[in-house]
Amino acid sequence: MIFRIMLPWAMAGSMVFGQDFRLASLFTDHGVLQRETPVPIWGWAKPGQKVVVRFAGQVSEATAKADGSWRVDLKPLAINREGTDLVVVAGSESKTLKNVVVGDVWLCGGQSNMEWGLGGCDDQPTVDAANHPLIRHFSATLNFSSHPLKETRGNWQPLTRNLAPFVSAVGYHFARRIHQETDIPIGILQSCVGGTNIELWLGEKTLLETPALATYAKTMRDSLKQYDADLKKKLPDIEAWAREARQATDGGRMSPRPPAWPEFPFGERIARPRCVTLHNGMIEPLIPYQIKGALWYQGESNANGPEAAKLYVEEQKALVTDWARYFTAGELPFYQVQLAAWGNPSEDPALFDSWGMLREAQRKSLAAIPTAGMAVAIDIGDANDIHPRNKADVGERLARWALAKNYGRPMVFSGPLFKELKIDGNRAVITFDHVGGGLMVGKKIGTKPVTEDPAAPLKKFAMRGKEGKWHWANAVIDGKSVVCTHPDVPNPIAIRYAVSINPAGANLYNRDGLPASPFSSEDW
Repeated sequence: MIFRIMLPWAMAGSMVFGQDFRLASLFTDHGVLQRETPVPIWGWAKPGQKVVVRFAGQVSEATAKADGSWRVDLKPLAINREGTDLVVVAGSESKTLKNVVVGDVWLCGGQSNMEWGLGGCDDQPTVDAANHPLIRHFSATLNFSSHPLKETRGNWQPLTRNLAPFVSAVGYHFARRIHQETDIPIGILQSCVGGTNIELWLGEKTLLETPALATYAKTMRDSLKQYDADLKKKLPDIEAWAREARQATDGGRMSPRPPAWPEFPFGERIARPRCVTLHNGMIEPLIPYQIKGALWYQGESNANGPEAAKLYVEEQKALVTDWARYFTAGELPFYQVQLAAWGNPSEDPALFDSWGMLREAQRKSLAAIPTAGMAVAIDIGDANDIHPRNKADVGERLARWALAKNYGRPMVFSGPLFKELKIDGNRAVITFDHVGGGLMVGKKIGTKPVTEDPAAPLKKFAMRGKEGKWHWANAVIDGKSVVCTHPDVPNPIAIRYAVSINPAGANLYNRDGLPASPFSSEDW
């Protein structure tokens, strides 16, 4: 598990920086700027002060506004592996950022499986070998905030053995593969928190104005109204504590314990949603830093039944629309991880549980979001741990999508995805996209490559007929299709594959070693 100490300033959602002249927190030594797009550089200075930015032969100027904010936009930059000084001058003050490179920045978002560090993956040789000066990492500070923040805390750092244990393992394996294939500097911009649902990561305006999210919008409005009422009741205690704390600190004494804050960010998810608080605290401070694309590993906290799963597609659409507007000059590549297997396996062919429904929503989002891709992880879960330690295959499978779609590398990038069900008498014939070199029954052991298992039967295909009862099908591969039959289903009408929380034994792959996604041929 991942534990943190929540400091009062983080809970209150505020950060204090006393300088008049400063750069936004994303601009540090060893930074990575996004190539081939206009690059915003921003910060704060004295109102009316001229600010000059110099980088890679460009000189750009801005004047600080009345609130002190300023921004320049550098013209698109070419790849720079050597590292260059970025110099910013305001009046008599200047700041020089050392060893800034130009490459591709990938935002790593989601919950604990994205946050999970490389040091927790039982793979010490990978940690020991981590020495990648052109892979850089920045992690946004944990912050639930009731209002949008302008800054976070952190530093860009080259990826070394000492840093590697604390870097997102998924992000690390993705970045390493991309860098190895392309030699382009890669920035891992990590902003993820364990145990969080997608509603926390949406902006308030988006949540309140997206018609499909009207139910959450109403709950959120009610929650905010209640929070304001609770805060009004608490203010006298808070103000009294502030006076006592000031007197104590001025007198060199220990300040008293602060009163309990009203439950805005930490209320129960359903009754008192924490909607938008992580967008405010951990996404807003990053805007408008330019990125290449986003990786997303989340969904465990949204696996709450059919309505939640249907809504999840709309929520992902809203998230991608937001992030494309915030972080790119065009479309946003968005590559998600489908939930891995977890929990007790079941041999009930009728079982289609909340996790199966959420995976189905993730699969359906591929059609709903034109720039989306999905790494299937159904074969690398852990029945006893919601955090499977094999993050290497996850990162590699995500990297395949990016290499094929964004870096022009010819390769099979997806496992089989359900395309169509046709009924031929008592036979249900399923066709797939992304069959690659063909379909096979595969075996996956740990982080070893998938191998063909020709003697094993194809498992976890269920079928039903008009009578409504589900049966485990006799499933066989026929060229690029799977054919399902069962003696008690003379008139099949629906097929499911691996739709339970832990469909242990699911073993359909393409010959490129990529697993087929779970699916249902009908809506739930």
